[in-house]
Amino acid sequence: MDITFFDISIWVYLALFAAAFLAGAVDAIAGGGGLITVPVLLAAGLSPVEALATNKLQGCAGTLSASYHFVKTKKVNLSDMWLPITMTAIGSITGTLLVSYLDSGLLLKAVPIILIAVALFFFFMPKIQPYIASKFSLNHTQFAVIIGTSFGFYDGLIGPGTGAFFSTAYLCFMGFTLVAATAHTKILNATSNCASLLMFAFTGHIIWALGIAMAFGQWFGAQVGSRLVITKGATLIRPMVIFMCLAMSIKLLWSNT
Repeated sequence: MDITFFDISIWVYLALFAAAFLAGAVDAIAGGGGLITVPVLLAAGLSPVEALATNKLQGCAGTLSASYHFVKTKKVNLSDMWLPITMTAIGSITGTLLVSYLDSGLLLKAVPIILIAVALFFFFMPKIQPYIASKFSLNHTQFAVIIGTSFGFYDGLIGPGTGAFFSTAYLCFMGFTLVAATAHTKILNATSNCASLLMFAFTGHIIWALGIAMAFGQWFGAQVGSRLVITKGATLIRPMVIFMCLAMSIKLLWSNT
């Protein structure tokens, strides 16, 4: 017997849950989970705007799950994060509000080039990261205002690669270790996702039943991924970030041809 919820088969819900679980694990480690979930949502019959809005809902669960684990294991001190959280939220809300009014096409064309540069940075990171961090350091307030606001704005406006960009900024401008950069990135990723979701909630484009089903998958997947970040460290994060940056670049280049 075919069991359906909101005219969608239970098997579709199970497939979306599984895809979200995988995306949550990948996203907690390297970012780019949307490469998995957005195509799956489109394949389920959602329109592009519904897929993007619903993806924000389930993505929030993943980033919040990873953030919770990193805070619980004391990889992040939330009391030190209030300013970057605030500035990232402001940037994300602004970007989401302006998404209908700004032509993001030119910026979107530049993103693959930036992602390839990030992949190269992570490939050569052991040699160049200490030098860059010593020459171009930012203090806590500067990082929050410059990086938090601008990357939050980018995430609200477009989104692909935000996690990789935040991690790179923490490595280059704050001199963090790879595990610390990944942990702090998840806090700001969760902030920008939730702020953007708040705006999408008023548009009517979120398919809540699907988003909630996927949110459970994201939550559990992110728990697995965040544990792997701590136990495997740079040996897992570096190759995953390089792979996901290149995968996102290829996807964006293919979409714009």
